Amino acid sequence: MSVRIALIVVMVLIAVGFLAIWLRATSKRGFAAPNWLRIAIGFVTNFFDTLGIGSFAPTTSMFKLWRIVPDERIPGTLNVGHALPTVVEAIVFIAIVNVAPLTLVLLIASAIAGAWLGAGVVAKWPRRNVQIGMGLALAVAGTLFIMKNLNELPAGGHTLGLSGTLLWIGVAGNFILGALMTIGIGLYAPAMIMVTLLGMSPLAAFPIMMGSCAFLMPVASARFIRFDAYELKAAIGLTIGGIPGVLAAAFIVKSLNITSLRWLVAAVVIYTAITMLRSAYVERGREPVPVGPGTATP
Repeated sequence: MSVRIALIVVMVLIAVGFLAIWLRATSKRGFAAPNWLRIAIGFVTNFFDTLGIGSFAPTTSMFKLWRIVPDERIPGTLNVGHALPTVVEAIVFIAIVNVAPLTLVLLIASAIAGAWLGAGVVAKWPRRNVQIGMGLALAVAGTLFIMKNLNELPAGGHTLGLSGTLLWIGVAGNFILGALMTIGIGLYAPAMIMVTLLGMSPLAAFPIMMGSCAFLMPVASARFIRFDAYELKAAIGLTIGGIPGVLAAAFIVKSLNITSLRWLVAAVVIYTAITMLRSAYVERGREPVPVGPGTATP
């Protein structure tokens, strides 16, 4: 059995276990059918999530705009509703993008270790300070990436794997990114820029970043389900709409040529930098509220 198939099998088993827990809890509460708006939100947000934009921030904005989910139930709803679409994302990209097995496994494992082992430390950091730092860093990285796309800097690589020192830099970097997930800093855009600056193809970032979240989110979601800390109809809508949204977007990403993909990455990074700095501005003066260990944020 190849490493990629083994990863997919493990993710499927985790997803089945998560689904069993969710169905058992739902059977006790009673099924709540979502309306078209909740399903549409799931489709749109997971479509853009598959392009690397991330799903949590757009979903939160829509929930607040239409007052669909109470604020205190948004984190649980995001994790529960987006868990299965994220697993589908990971399976699709691990299957179609042939990242070197050692690189794929080590970077996914390091993100998971960072999220769990680093949670106790990173979750205590002031969220706003990290948002400012990450926002500025991504803005600089995005600018450099645009310059690279315009041939103002040496072109990046096309490889689908790392070795030697670059591999261990990638492992350390993904460990840090995994730890930052515990305070709500998304993994996708930073992982895209890190992988590309290390000389890999931008396409290689997709199975790495989505595989990392696919292992974390079902486990985190089980905790929200256990404590009934989510909105059922909204979570079901995200799942029902999200899976076809993932499949539709995956076809687009797969069909893009490398130049178009690099511009997509640049757009994602700049967008993320702007939203992160905007969030830091909005949250100025507020008390930092740490996000608990295991709360994944794509």
